[in-house]
Amino acid sequence: MSEKTSFLRIIKRIMTIKEAGVFLILIVLMAFLSIFAESFLTLDNILTIILNMSFIAIMTYGMTLVIITAGIDLSVGSVLGLSGVIIGVLVIDYGWNSFLAVIVALGVAALMGFTNGILITKARLVPFVSTLGMLSIGRGLAYVLSGGWPISGFSESFTFHGLGKLGIFPMPVVYMAILGVIMHFFLKNTIIGRRIYAVGGNPEAATLMGIKKDRILILVYTLSGFFAGFSGFLMTSWLGVSQANAGQGYELDVIAATIIGGTSLMGGEGSILGSLLGAAIMAVLRNGLILLEVSSFWQQVTIGAVIIFAIMFDQFRRVRVS
Repeated sequence: MSEKTSFLRIIKRIMTIKEAGVFLILIVLMAFLSIFAESFLTLDNILTIILNMSFIAIMTYGMTLVIITAGIDLSVGSVLGLSGVIIGVLVIDYGWNSFLAVIVALGVAALMGFTNGILITKARLVPFVSTLGMLSIGRGLAYVLSGGWPISGFSESFTFHGLGKLGIFPMPVVYMAILGVIMHFFLKNTIIGRRIYAVGGNPEAATLMGIKKDRILILVYTLSGFFAGFSGFLMTSWLGVSQANAGQGYELDVIAATIIGGTSLMGGEGSILGSLLGAAIMAVLRNGLILLEVSSFWQQVTIGAVIIFAIMFDQFRRVRVS
């Protein structure tokens, strides 16, 4: 076998890995922007991109689990906003220790996800309806608790988690990397992770195998709420202020990043690495549009088109495989 043939086989094998295709899209997009936007490849801009992507990426960890089970969670943006407001109210208005306030906020976020799971499994609501309702509840509670006003005055020890750095990397990026490694291992190397794939790939077969489908669904929605809350904690720490409208519209970016990363809306397929790459593509795209001085209105059109294309591509790929 010639070296050329061996090399081509290696390349072909690499390209069969779904994440490799997503990574290639990211490289092509970055190459394009490096040509047409002078400041794109500067260190400061790259760090800005990965900082901005960290909030979305952390939420994709939970969303990936949900979509693998053929579900959807539209409430993540409002859960992010509510978590930040809870931290602000407890720390600034009631003088709580920030660590305890964060624990309570994450607990409430997880509880909202848990409630979604209960409504979907026990009340038999479809995920779209349940999480859409929770979106409204979460955002409404954020405005009720804050009165619609921003809450500021956090200590430096709290804002360090958003503004601090480990070397050159902002702390939210460090948290993103650590949580990403943990969730990748959880999904790929644990029994529960394999059961999540089984529930999404073939629910009937999973039930026959003795897998408690309802428990798995409740778990993934609880984790989705938790990660949205964690992202809310980091964003509040980064901004130094709690805002009821924080995370508004983020659910679309999170879902788009997850799908672009190769997680199928039909269930049974997806990975944390793919979703992380999807979040990177979304962050690079938004940053590039700003550097190219594309108006905010056309940015929304572009992002919407990307979401539609990603879903169409997923459907086309599923039809070819079947």
